[in-house]
Amino acid sequence: MDFKQIQELIKLINKSNIGEVSIEEKGFKLTIKQKEEATQTVFAAPQQLPAAYHAPAPQFPQAPAAAPSQPEKSRPAQDSASDNFITIKSPMIGTFYRSSTPGKPPFVEVGDEIAPGKVVCIIEAMKLFNEIESEVKGRIVKVLADDASPVEYDQPLFLVEPL
Repeated sequence: MDFKQIQELIKLINKSNIGEVSIEEKGFKLTIKQKEEATQTVFAAPQQLPAAYHAPAPQFPQAPAAAPSQPEKSRPAQDSASDNFITIKSPMIGTFYRSSTPGKPPFVEVGDEIAPGKVVCIIEAMKLFNEIESEVKGRIVKVLADDASPVEYDQPLFLVEPL
C-alpha cells in the first residue's frame, strides 16, 4: 500500500461514519481511528519494511470545537436583556480582527458611537482582508468575538444599542 492509497483511504473514512479501520498487508499494519473532531492515523511496521513506512504519522489540524447552540427558548434571560439591542453579525467565515494591524487601536471600543458605513472590524477570508461596515446607527455595547479568532457565517460580533 503506497502513501497515495493511504491518503485516499483517510479521505473516504473522513466522509463516512466508520469509526475505525485496520488493514494488514504483507507485514504492514495500518489502523485509522476517527474521532468526532479529528482523524488519528497510527502506523505500525516491522523492521524489514522500507524506511518510508517508518515516517511519523501525518498530523491533521484539529478544528476548533464549536460552541453548542441553544434553542431560542432556553435563553430567556439573555433575550430579555438584549431585546433592544441590534446584533452585527459576520457576513462570512474567516478570522476576526478588531484593528487593521497588530498594535494599532481597535476600530471600535465598547461605548463608541457608530453610523452606517463606519468600519467596525476586519474579517480575513482566503488571504483577503474584508472591512466590515456598520449598517446601523448606535453605540457599541459589547464585543462578542475575540480578536484574531475564527468566526462563522452569521456569528454575532457586536451588540449595538440603537440611537
